[in-house]
Amino acid sequence: MNGDPVRPWRRTGAARSLVRDRWIHLRAEAWENGAGAALDPWYVLAWPDWVHVLALTADDRAVLVRQWRPGLGAASLELPGGVMEPDEADPVAAGRREMLEETGYDAAEFRALPPLSPDPAHASNRVRFLLALGAERVADQRLDPTEEIAVELHPVADLLEGLARGTVANAAHVGGILLGLRAAGRIRF
Repeated sequence: MNGDPVRPWRRTGAARSLVRDRWIHLRAEAWENGAGAALDPWYVLAWPDWVHVLALTADDRAVLVRQWRPGLGAASLELPGGVMEPDEADPVAAGRREMLEETGYDAAEFRALPPLSPDPAHASNRVRFLLALGAERVADQRLDPTEEIAVELHPVADLLEGLARGTVANAAHVGGILLGLRAAGRIRF
């Protein structure tokens, strides 16, 4: 293992805005790494923060959603959640709202888990993960016109086994599931 310290990068020019809308801001930036090598362009995606919830029912099932993902070209099994709105500062309130809208489930207890970065090299946002315990269905889904989401309940043991087979394709969601199951005392690491 190399004992040399990691040197910070230095921005060498103004950011150039390439795409900017409600959802993303793609910038091309000019950087110099710690060794002095120029990196221009370096692309940065400024997304809003996301929030996702690992919700567990009293009978030890995870509340998951399946929806089509164009980038993957397939339906994807995921945690319920989505974008935190600009006026939402509380990840728990945002996650509870997203879970209720997408699944019709609410929970007796919500715990914040450590936030993660979906792509620290290029994305500026964080993924806020929550653990929801005692989840139960309390309402019908309230989907946006652009959403088609199927709700699925998976026993925790089956979900864990499926992670090793790629049942959940979203890498950030795998991390959130593992953090949530650890916080719930279902696994150790």
